[in-house]
Amino acid sequence: MYKSIIVGTGPAGLTAAIYLARANLNPLVIEGPQPGGQLTTTTEIENFPGFPEGIMGPELMDNMRAQAERFGAKFITGWVNSVELGERPFKLNVEDMGTLETDTLIISTGATAKYLGIPGEQDNVGRGVSTCATCDGFFFRNKEIIVVGGGDSALEEAGFLTRFASKVTLVHRRNELRASKIMQDRVRDNAKVEWALNRTPLEVLAGDNGVTGLKVLNNETGEEEVIPASGVFVAIGHHPNTGFLGGQITTDANGYIVTVPGTSETNIPGVFACGDVQDTRYRQAITAAGSGCKAAMDAEKYIESLEHSAVMQ
Repeated sequence: MYKSIIVGTGPAGLTAAIYLARANLNPLVIEGPQPGGQLTTTTEIENFPGFPEGIMGPELMDNMRAQAERFGAKFITGWVNSVELGERPFKLNVEDMGTLETDTLIISTGATAKYLGIPGEQDNVGRGVSTCATCDGFFFRNKEIIVVGGGDSALEEAGFLTRFASKVTLVHRRNELRASKIMQDRVRDNAKVEWALNRTPLEVLAGDNGVTGLKVLNNETGEEEVIPASGVFVAIGHHPNTGFLGGQITTDANGYIVTVPGTSETNIPGVFACGDVQDTRYRQAITAAGSGCKAAMDAEKYIESLEHSAVMQ
């Protein structure tokens, strides 16, 4: 039986763990298959306050975890299959661990990378198709590769991959990019980056040794083209990791958890959400951390109300 359990260990979950641990609430933090969340797959982070020279994503997450552990947060690695939120204490069914019970639950499970859903894509994951430049960029040294997407993440991946590739072609289905101007300027100044805008991906092409190229539709001419490449990196966004909740928490049309404006509160008292799992707009490390702080403080206040009610009775 725990006073608070946090599911997820990105900047939101780890910040919540720091705050709850410092409040002597001894939170249990459940790590999934990717401890540290998306930042463990990013390169240098330049916009997190306090690091004028930048910091690598994995290093930032390791520091935040160590800080939470210093104050008494406990970590376990497991997969939450389902939850029972109809009454308190809430119950979590954790694979290979059985049932855990808690007075409060903080959901910070983040979001997972989306795929294009085109032929040849899933068949070649690990054979040239990837959603993580920092994980797999090294394997494409001196090779031509493709990045699909038009947001900041896609441009960041393209810029990073130029460290290894001989050429990076950025493919986007529109003529205009969604990325911030500073990211666009940075990548456009990189001589290794070429542009294939207004082209819709149709199929990942591959041979015996893996990916050989990407078939696209030129939206201007209506003709199909093949862009040769040894790797295709997909950077088109994410979907929230809320499937394990079984529809017990109110979400929007895209599956993101809906919270009471200005708070981390969900439709169930005692259950809170923070980070990208409830953020459809900002999706930044610093906003995730801030929402983790809010979730911890909301949970602490809720626990205090429970204790007060118990004393009154």
